[in-house]
Amino acid sequence: MLAVEGLTCAYGDILAVEDLSFIIGKGELFALIGANGAGKTTTIMTLAGLVASRAGTVRVDGEDITRVPAHRRTDLGLALVPEGRRVFADLTVDENLTVGGARRDARALSDARAGVHALFPVLAERRNQPAGSLSGGEQQMLALGRAMMAGPRLLLVDELSLGLMPRAIDECYAALDRLRADGLAILLVEQSTDRALHAADRVAVLESGRLAWTGTGADAIGDSALVEAYLGLREG
Repeated sequence: MLAVEGLTCAYGDILAVEDLSFIIGKGELFALIGANGAGKTTTIMTLAGLVASRAGTVRVDGEDITRVPAHRRTDLGLALVPEGRRVFADLTVDENLTVGGARRDARALSDARAGVHALFPVLAERRNQPAGSLSGGEQQMLALGRAMMAGPRLLLVDELSLGLMPRAIDECYAALDRLRADGLAILLVEQSTDRALHAADRVAVLESGRLAWTGTGADAIGDSALVEAYLGLREG
């Protein structure tokens, strides 16, 4: 589904990501983890087309999208759930969903909305409320639902659990499990390390913008030295 090869990104003279390569298959949840400043968000923003790469290639189903603008990447099946949710606070829940599917026809939009309501029934109940009136967990559900309105094949999720209560985190991860079971590929950037490791099929650890380790989620859970050496973030 996604193949990243030799990706290098910089801000001026400062390299944020260097020579990063990985692949994600259909129906796979791939977690990208690391300490603050490791290059996780830069990676996901580059894949979404919001940060330009200095070198390397990004391919979706074999098609090179390295220089494709962000809005066209949506048409090709990529959708971003940004860090901090970034819902449109003054728009209603339903209007936020409509924005997410703005490039689709009316039939596809209707079908996508029904799918989002099935995934998150609370969004159907709150459809006419301003998004800014929702709880943090409900806003994260809305951010996920808004991305799903585009009909993606690959979902880019940045910091899913940031600032959320445990119950909301559980509900959001349960939604990712259902989406993955339906064949959606997911790239998850997450600082809640234990949760990411338990959810992921495969894991990549970034250290100072470079790939430090890659393996299965189960391998990472069993390797406490890995987490201590690269992350220092293990909870409990």
